[in-house]
Amino acid sequence: MNNYSCVHRGGFMVVIQDLCEGICVHNKNVTRVKEQALSSDEVLGLSETFKALGDPTRIRILHALSQEELCVCDLEEVLEMSQSAISHQLRVLRNLRLVKFRKEGKMVFYSLDDEHIINLFSQGLTHIRHR
Repeated sequence: MNNYSCVHRGGFMVVIQDLCEGICVHNKNVTRVKEQALSSDEVLGLSETFKALGDPTRIRILHALSQEELCVCDLEEVLEMSQSAISHQLRVLRNLRLVKFRKEGKMVFYSLDDEHIINLFSQGLTHIRHR
């Protein structure tokens, strides 16, 4: 088994060592990490959240809502999509508590659920823009 990866950089093939060459377990580090392990529910919750964030339409919805509270009609105009398609995606986001809504008469307005979602989205965007 190879313990290296090859990547292209600037027209050259670069070999990157990505595995230890021998077996050496750092027991203190392993113990500390295991003590901070996520629960099964936390792993599942994060997995579901990131899976939801993996959909381009949902990303566009979250981006729009990160700028302004909007009703479904507004989102329809911003995203140039049908209300039914947007409503389906909003239901997924709402079930994961990524967005919340409030009613005002017959209108339903959506916004990001809380600061955690705003920060998660903002940091993700900063990360991909930092290339």
